Amino acid sequence: MRTSDFGDPVFPAYAVREANGVPVAIVGQAFPYTPIAHPRRFVPDWSFGIREQELQRTVDEVRRKAHAVVLLSHNGMDVDLKLASRVSGIDVILGGHTHDGVPTAIPVANPGGITLVTNAGCNGKFLGVLDLDVKGGRLADARYRLLPVFANLLPADPAMEQLIQRVREPYAQKLGERLAITEGTLYRRGNFNGSFDELILDALRREKGAEIAFSPGFRFGTTLLPGDPVSFEQVMNQCAITYPSVTVNELTGEAVKTILEDVADNLFNPDPYYQQGGDMVRVGGLTYSCTPNASIGARIGDLRLNGVPLDADKRYKVAGWASVSDDPASVAGEPVWEVVARYLRSRKTIPARRPTRPRLIGVAGNPGMV
Repeated sequence: MRTSDFGDPVFPAYAVREANGVPVAIVGQAFPYTPIAHPRRFVPDWSFGIREQELQRTVDEVRRKAHAVVLLSHNGMDVDLKLASRVSGIDVILGGHTHDGVPTAIPVANPGGITLVTNAGCNGKFLGVLDLDVKGGRLADARYRLLPVFANLLPADPAMEQLIQRVREPYAQKLGERLAITEGTLYRRGNFNGSFDELILDALRREKGAEIAFSPGFRFGTTLLPGDPVSFEQVMNQCAITYPSVTVNELTGEAVKTILEDVADNLFNPDPYYQQGGDMVRVGGLTYSCTPNASIGARIGDLRLNGVPLDADKRYKVAGWASVSDDPASVAGEPVWEVVARYLRSRKTIPARRPTRPRLIGVAGNPGMV
């Protein structure tokens, strides 16, 4: 991260810590597309990027101070795999952003040797445990385990529990409101949609009188099982971001397709450095086909609204949230959690349903897609 004007570092690029007498360098890699994936107004004076050459110079510098080098990365798994093949001297990449639970460290060859790439999921579901064997000032061996976290079997730390209760206390009554009961599993995962995404899309369409709804391709939030109450806290668990305003616009069918094509390229571009990570935008009221391996502009097809082909020239009422635009209109709407909470209060019971997913073309046999 650097300042936009003179390119000065915003924070130190690394820290060196001693572990069992071994100096270990931890280098930080911020999300390269922060000003694109989020509103620019939050970071108006900072610039971001993958910056291989700067990273290589930093790694070369810390190699003179440490016996092991770890990159703490928010790049996303595919970007980290490519980065590991092009930058030498990193022993391990502990990655995030795409929320992949990777059970084994993936070795990637580069001109300087091997870099191990890992990713430990999200929401505290796993703990990535990395043991390094350092001999003669170099990494000799490594062991990596992805451990599942069973929160109900772990005693709470008393001091931390008291802190959490003190911070929550002013909001506890609102967070504890029971809005509805779910008859099916509510989850958010996968490339295209989840049942909690479907619930948010239903709420947007019904409460805003929209024909089509968009919800961002987020994969955070925990799962609710059949019979669980959906509290206001559970809604916040899925929706709490710093740009939550709901917008309603009239878009042509052609504009709807363009939006889907743009997001699909962020996800499926064959060059990882052009992928912004995340998942496909969730779509309500609309069905379509997707050919992930096609070129940009040709991935999305057969768009239908209530079974009728989408008219490229016709205007449709479209609701959405989490706009990254700095247009004042994009921040004027009510927060999405209020829209979803109102919808749930009016329904009381949420029937089980299967998420609507696009018809995928050309990826048969690819477990990462199907």
